[in-house]
Parts: sequence; structure tokens; C-alpha cells
Amino acid sequence: MTKYVLDTNLYVEATRDSGFAGALVQFTSMFLPQIYLHAIVVQELAIGAVHESGRRQLEREVVAPFERRGRVVVPGYRAWKRSGEVIAELVDRKVLSPGGFGRSFLSDVLLAVSCREEGLVILTRNTVEFDRISKVEPVRYAQPWPSA
Repeated sequence: MTKYVLDTNLYVEATRDSGFAGALVQFTSMFLPQIYLHAIVVQELAIGAVHESGRRQLEREVVAPFERRGRVVVPGYRAWKRSGEVIAELVDRKVLSPGGFGRSFLSDVLLAVSCREEGLVILTRNTVEFDRISKVEPVRYAQPWPSA
């Protein structure tokens, strides 16, 4: 059975597009036992929740249900270490320039490495970054929404 992590961009898009939100709800209702929440996604969503009401909604609707079920992925030391190695290899191969990447890319690499360790497929609209990462780290990712 395939297990999934939803990238931050999917949650953000769902807040901006009701049609996409409907597709997200439909996917999660069909695949909920197979969906996990990643600590990096929680961090990125929390950064965007600048008002107290948004933070409460994030906690109630996204974070707490995964915490209760014990389905939160937290990167360990090996993932942190490997993420640095992946970035160094991408620079060495001239896929990236030294310092030519931001915090978001660092988060994507850590997300990719830790999901690979856990056997999770990342669902994302950000395939360009994961294409780059996969030149060094064989990460599994897909556009939303895979079918049963």
C-alpha cells in the first residue's frame, strides 16, 4: 500500500482555490489511512498562519488529526546529514551554484530524504525542485492526485 505526504503547496493551493480544495478533500477521504503529515510541512504552514485564528484552524484541521493518529514524520539525524550531502553533491555536479538556493529548497531536500527513508511518496506541484533533487537522491514524488 502506497503511503503519501502532501507538500505544503497543496495545502496552500487548497486555501486559494475551492475547486482544488474539493479535490483535496476527495483524495483525503479515499486515502486517509495512507496519508502522513511531515514536520517540515507543519513548520511551513505555521509560518504562513500569521493570525491567531489561522493558527488555531491549522492546529484543529490539519495538525491535531495526524498527531492523534501518530502519523507525523519527523526527520532524524541521518536525514539531516544526508540532506546536506545531497545539496553538496548537487553543487559538485553543477546542478546548483554554491549559495544559489534558498530555505525552501533546503526544506525540500530534507523532506525528500526523510520521505525516502520512510518509504513515502511526496505529492506536490513543485516537481521542478524534486526533479533536481532526484539527480542525486532517488525520491518518489507525483503530481496530485494519484488514483487507487
